[in-house]
Amino acid sequence: MRRGEVLGLAWDCVDLVGEQLWISRQLTRVGGQLLHRDTTKTEGSTASLPLFGLCVSALRHRKSVQEGARKAAGEEWKDSDLAFTTRTGTPIEPRNFNRAFESHCRRAGVPRIRVHDTRHTCASLLAALDVHPRVAMRIMRHSQISMTMDVYTQIPSPETRKALDRLNQSLDRSSEA
Repeated sequence: MRRGEVLGLAWDCVDLVGEQLWISRQLTRVGGQLLHRDTTKTEGSTASLPLFGLCVSALRHRKSVQEGARKAAGEEWKDSDLAFTTRTGTPIEPRNFNRAFESHCRRAGVPRIRVHDTRHTCASLLAALDVHPRVAMRIMRHSQISMTMDVYTQIPSPETRKALDRLNQSLDRSSEA
């Protein structure tokens, strides 16, 4: 998901039992103003996205944490139905989301990357797992396959080596005939 889509995700768009979600809104800061938009970057972005187990568990945990925050905040809680909020229920500022992401990276001992780079990582992992490009395009919610393959996907060098080895074996067999 894009940062604005994560920040704009509402619980009414999450089906934890059916293990899917719909991305129909985004939260962005434009000209000093925090805007909730009922549109996404591309038309394909609004299609349902299946969730795998790790995401379902994380969202269940998030719901529980948020409920605890709601109780702790009491009268201070601002109800928004957003899945990701501050301790008082208000929307998370995009810059604060970036700072929190960087902090989590530091604590986990992983290299610091931009939040947006996680989308590139996802696309590259899908390619390394031999996921069909059209499926990767659907997961990434790109409108054009060229965006998925040319801009977002980097094939790791071991994969390139394997492909060249397969090509070499194929050519060796054809020369034997």
